[in-house]
Amino acid sequence: LMQLGLQLGADVPFFLFGRNAFAEGIGEQLQAVATPNSWFVVLRPEAMIPTPIIFSANDLTRDSKAVKIADFSSDAKTLSEFGRNDLQSVAERLFPAVREARQWLEKFGAARMTGSGSCVFCRVADENEADKIIQAAPVLAWKAKALEHHPLANLL
Repeated sequence: LMQLGLQLGADVPFFLFGRNAFAEGIGEQLQAVATPNSWFVVLRPEAMIPTPIIFSANDLTRDSKAVKIADFSSDAKTLSEFGRNDLQSVAERLFPAVREARQWLEKFGAARMTGSGSCVFCRVADENEADKIIQAAPVLAWKAKALEHHPLANLL
């Protein structure tokens, strides 16, 4: 099922996997990882980003050092700053609303863009903090609680 899903999109195998995972390749090489219970705030700036525009940008670097599972830490503080999004600088240049949303969210923690955009997110201490941030957000915002296992994983 995951191989079929890969033909639909690089993210599909992750969602079929049913639990938190470290993804490599184009998203099809998955290794289960334990992550702490966490709350996140997600902002959606007023920008619709066509993915092909990001991937065809001349300033998109393709030489970043690969992150390996050995670099991964399940420590909540370390985890919130783990990794990077190489698409973010291009998206922020082309769509300033993404940069503005990320910069606003940076007041509350390490923030970055999701996938090829346009949403940005950060990990927060608890649901109460998430609610306070959402109330003050300058754009559409919501909260999400991390799950160790997808609730439907046992049905697949």
